[in-house]
Amino acid sequence: MSLVRNVGTIGGLTLVSRVFGFLRDILLARVLGAGGVGDAWQLAFQLPNIFRRLFAEGAFSSAFVPLFNRRMTKDGDMTEARIFAEEVLAVLIPILILFSAAALIAMPWIAGLFANEGISSDPELYDLAVLMARLAFPYLAFMSLATVFAAILNSLSRFAAAAAAPILLNICLITALTVGAVQPDSVELRRDIGMWLGIAVTISGILQALWLGWWAWREGFRIRLRAPRLTADVKELGILVLPAILGAGVYQISRFIDLFFLSTLPDGAYTFLAMGDRLNQLPLGIIGIALGTAILPSLSRHIARDDHDGAFRLQSNAVELALLLTVPAAVALFISGSAFTRAFYTGGAYTLADSISTGAVVSALVVGLPAYVLNKVLIPNFFARKDTRTPVYTAGGALVINIGLNFLLVPRLGVVGLALAGSISAWCNVAALYAILASKGYFHLTRLVLSRIARITLAAAFMGGVLWYAMPYGSEFYSGSALERVSSVIALVALGGVAFLVAALLLKAIDRKTIDQLLRRPA
Repeated sequence: MSLVRNVGTIGGLTLVSRVFGFLRDILLARVLGAGGVGDAWQLAFQLPNIFRRLFAEGAFSSAFVPLFNRRMTKDGDMTEARIFAEEVLAVLIPILILFSAAALIAMPWIAGLFANEGISSDPELYDLAVLMARLAFPYLAFMSLATVFAAILNSLSRFAAAAAAPILLNICLITALTVGAVQPDSVELRRDIGMWLGIAVTISGILQALWLGWWAWREGFRIRLRAPRLTADVKELGILVLPAILGAGVYQISRFIDLFFLSTLPDGAYTFLAMGDRLNQLPLGIIGIALGTAILPSLSRHIARDDHDGAFRLQSNAVELALLLTVPAAVALFISGSAFTRAFYTGGAYTLADSISTGAVVSALVVGLPAYVLNKVLIPNFFARKDTRTPVYTAGGALVINIGLNFLLVPRLGVVGLALAGSISAWCNVAALYAILASKGYFHLTRLVLSRIARITLAAAFMGGVLWYAMPYGSEFYSGSALERVSSVIALVALGGVAFLVAALLLKAIDRKTIDQLLRRPA
C-alpha cells in the first residue's frame, strides 16, 4: 500500500477522532467554562495523558515495531512474533499495576505541584481535582496494553483499528458531558460532571484495549498470558525502549514544565491552552501521527533490505507531503484562529473574552505546527535504524531552549508566551534532527524538493494575505447565531482553500509526478 493511502487511512480515521474531540471540547467549554472546575478538569486530565504520551504514544511503538517486524517471516509464520509479544506483555502488565498504584497514592502531592492559585486556594476544588485525576488515571494502564496491540496491527499494515480507537475516548466523554448539558447549570452539577468525566476516561481505556485486542485476535494473534520473565528478547526491547522513553520523556518533562508555568498564571490559563491546542491538534493529529505511523514500518523494511534509495525516496516524499499539508493549515489558523474560537467556543459558560484569549493561543501554537509534524516524520528514520538515542539528545537541547524561552516570554505574554516558546523549540529540534541525518548521509533535501517547499510557502503566504484582508468582513458573524457562525467559518475555509489551490497551481507547488509516485501509479 502506498504512503498516501496509508496516511489517508490513518488520517481519515484520525480526522473523525479529532472532530469528535473538537465536539467534546466545545461541550467542555460551554458546560464547565474557563477557570474553576474547568481548569481543575484540565489539570486532572493532563496527568494520566502526560504519562500515556511518555510511554504509550511513540516511545514503545518506535522500539517494538522494528523488533516485531524482524520476527515476522516471509511465509506468513507469526509464531516467533507472537511469542515475543506475549513475553513483552508478561513483563509490562505487572509494571503498569505497580506504577498506577503508586501514582494513585501520590496523586494529592502530584496535583499540588501543578495546581494554580485558583485551584490550590479552594480546598473543595483541589480535592475535586485530585479525585478526578484518580478516577482517570487507570486509563494509562489500559492504554499501554492497547499500545501493544496497536503496534502489532501497524506492523501488519493494519492501521485502521488503531486510528479509530481514540474515537471511543471522545464518545465516552461526550456522553458524560451531554448528560450535564441538558440540566440546569450549577456549581454542584459542574463538580458532578467532573467526576463523571474521570470515570468516562477510564472506561474508554478499557474499551480501547478490548477493541484493539479483538482486532489483533482477528489477524491471528491469539495472545496467551505468560509468567513474567526477562528473556533476551525482552531485554533487547528494554535496551531500545528506555532511550526512546527518555526521548519522549524530555518532551513530557517539557509538558510538566509547562504545567508549572501555567500554575503561575491567572485562572483560566489551563483551559485557554487546552482549547487552543484542540484546534492545533486537528491538523497535527491527522497529518503528523498518520505520517509518522505509516512510514516507520516501511522505513524499517527498506533499511533491513539495505535499500537506501527506497528509504531516501520515502523520507523525501513524507517531508514534502507533510509541508504541503501543514504550512497552509498553519498560516490559515494563524490568521483566522480567533474567528474559529469565537465561532465554536463562545456560549454557555465560555465568554467572548475567553474565546478571544483562546484565539491568541491558537496563533502562537500553529507557528510550530509544521515543526511538530516534521519531528514525527524525521524521528522514524532514527528508530528504523535502531538509533533511539539521537532523538533524546536533540529533544534535550530543545527542552533547554524551551525552558529559557518560557522564562523570557511567559512573564511578558502569559499563556501565549508559553505556546510560542513550545513552537520555537520544536523548530530547533527539527533543525537538529535534519542536520544529523544529513551529516550521516541518511537523508538530505534535494534542490527540487527545496524549490517545491519554497513554492508551497509562497502559495500559503498568498492565501494568508487573502484571509487577512477578508477577516474583518465577517467579524460580526463569528459570535452570531448558529447559522451565521457556521456560514462564516465555511466561507473562510472555502476562501482560503481556493486561494491556496490557485496559487499552488500557478506556482507549480503541487507536483503531479510526486503525487503519482506516492500513489504508486504510472506518472
